Amino acid sequence: MNGDTISLITQIIWLIIFILLITGLNTKIQMRIWAMDIRNKLNLIKRIIDEDRVRVEKMISNLGYQTPSALVGRVLDFFTIEPVSIEPVDIIKRLDHMIRTSEATVRRFVESSLPNTGKFERSLVETSIEVLAGLNLIYKVIRHYLLTGEKENNWVLLMQLELLMPTIMRYVETYHMALDPFMSGKPVGDSVGPLVVYNLLEKSKVVSKRVIEDTSVFETWLEDRRVFFVKAEGPGSNVGHPGAVIRKLVEELKGNVDLIVTIDAALKLEGEETGSIAEGVGAAIGDPGPEKIAIERAAAEYGIPLRALIVKMDYREALTVMKKEIFEASRKAVDYVLKLIKEETKPNATVIVAGIGNTIGVPM
Repeated sequence: MNGDTISLITQIIWLIIFILLITGLNTKIQMRIWAMDIRNKLNLIKRIIDEDRVRVEKMISNLGYQTPSALVGRVLDFFTIEPVSIEPVDIIKRLDHMIRTSEATVRRFVESSLPNTGKFERSLVETSIEVLAGLNLIYKVIRHYLLTGEKENNWVLLMQLELLMPTIMRYVETYHMALDPFMSGKPVGDSVGPLVVYNLLEKSKVVSKRVIEDTSVFETWLEDRRVFFVKAEGPGSNVGHPGAVIRKLVEELKGNVDLIVTIDAALKLEGEETGSIAEGVGAAIGDPGPEKIAIERAAAEYGIPLRALIVKMDYREALTVMKKEIFEASRKAVDYVLKLIKEETKPNATVIVAGIGNTIGVPM
């Protein structure tokens, strides 16, 4: 190949590039490539949803309901509208009402469909459908932005979606993996708070137990202190209402509480070890607001020290079967709590210890 031929080829290449730039064909080609990749991943998500829906419907069918698709379909697109936030007065009260109404409605759907099924099994059905609903919402949002980007020839929107797809797919895989423990009743990473309380109860002398709003309250004696343990009622898939219960407990004790300790799972930063423990001040609870603020208000009103203990893990570890590192961390957290109680209070003091999180697989 001589120099003239090489020069000609070079000029043709530059001419093609020039035409592509002038006409915008390069952008359109890139959009097609992005859209094709996004659509392939969207189809994968749809296959995962279809597979998981079959699993959930089979689970419901095995519990005696003849038309599981009707129940799943009803809950799948169920939504809760957040209260007006532009007017902040009593927004927490309104938000709490919306959340509780939503929970009660879904629970009523399941109870009416499975009247002869136990509370434990119904809780697994509720959570399994909620996991499926989360996957379905992700699918619909991605589809919306894909179709919008194609309809409006919005290459920026498609580019952003393409860049986000690896992260989105990790969330999809996490939800897909989470379905197994929530269908079978196995503890997940988020169960570490209730598990710590369960282990502490084994070291305590239990005086009494009662259940308030799906939340177990144990009055015990531990390390010469009067300790009230709070956790969601297990072993079903349940997070309870620990904030409201702690506030009620503080009011029953007329504020005569020397320490409140909350234990919960927390998302770790990249580079941090799974199962690492950290302590701090405040309410360790990841709810939308009502439960957390109830604890904070009770502590602030009566001047009660509020201490927090967190066990770190990533998002996938929180929603999937509890890893060995997290289980071992729960044992270490027991010693941590005992140390806090001894350091912060004197004998005969009154302490409230709350294990926050989904108590699935953790009894009592």
